[in-house]
Amino acid sequence: MQHTYRIFIAGDSTSVDREMSRAPMTGWGQALPLFFDRRVDIVNCARAGASSRTFSERGRLDWILENIAPGDYMLISFGINDAKPEKWLRTEAFGDFRTCLRRFVDGARSRNAHPVLVSTHERDTYDVHGNLSREHVEYAMAMSDVAVETSTPYIDLYHQSLSWWTDLGDEGTRSFFVHLRPGEHPNYPDGFDDPGHLVPAGAIACARFVAYSLVAQQIVPPNWAVDLDRQDFPATAVTWLDDETHAALTRARTVGAGAEL
Repeated sequence: MQHTYRIFIAGDSTSVDREMSRAPMTGWGQALPLFFDRRVDIVNCARAGASSRTFSERGRLDWILENIAPGDYMLISFGINDAKPEKWLRTEAFGDFRTCLRRFVDGARSRNAHPVLVSTHERDTYDVHGNLSREHVEYAMAMSDVAVETSTPYIDLYHQSLSWWTDLGDEGTRSFFVHLRPGEHPNYPDGFDDPGHLVPAGAIACARFVAYSLVAQQIVPPNWAVDLDRQDFPATAVTWLDDETHAALTRARTVGAGAEL
C-alpha cells in the first residue's frame, strides 16, 4: 500500500534509528513504526549527538523543511545533548533552548505541517541511596513552557519515564537500557554500560507511549495506530539498518556541510 501520511522525527540519540554495529542500542523512533499502519511513513531524521542548536546549524532542520508537506507531522525531541557542557552543543534550558525549539515549531507551521514537542526520557542513573536522578527535568519543563506559549501539542515522555523507572527500581530499569556483560553481545565483546540509551524493550515502551499520546490527544486519527496494547512483539520486531545504508541516509538528510558532523 502506498504511504499517504508522514511523520518526521527531529531529535537526538534517544529517538534515532541506530545502525547494526550499535545494536542492541535502539532509539524510540526506531520502534515507532510498530505502532502505525502501513499508510503512515515514519521519516526518522534524528541524529546521534545532536542538540537542538546543532541539528539546525548543520542543515538537518532545513532538509526536513525542504521535504515536509502540508498535513505532515514533525515530532521534535531534544534535551540530552543541550544539557551537556560543551559550548558548541549546549543550550540553556530557559534561554536559547526555547528559542531553538520555536525554530522547529515555526518551521513546521510555515510549511502547513503539524509540530509536536516530545520531551526526552530520563537516564537510568541512581545515587548511592537508590534515588533516581532528574538530570533533564529543566529541559522537559522548558519544552512544556514552549508548548503552552506556542499552542503546540506536547507529549511528556520525560515524566512518564520517571514514573516507569521509579516503579521498576534500579534493577528493573536496567533491563530497558544498555547494560551488557562481557561476551553478551558481539558488538561489545568487553561489555558496555550506557545508562542513557535504550535497548529494544525500552524503545518499544517509549514508542508505545508516544503513539498512544498522539492518538489520545487527538493529534492523529485513531485509525492510524495499531498494536498499542500488544505485549508480545518478537525479538525480530526491531531491526537495524546496515552501517553503509545508515551512513548514506545520514549524509542525505542534510542541507549544506553538515553531513559528516
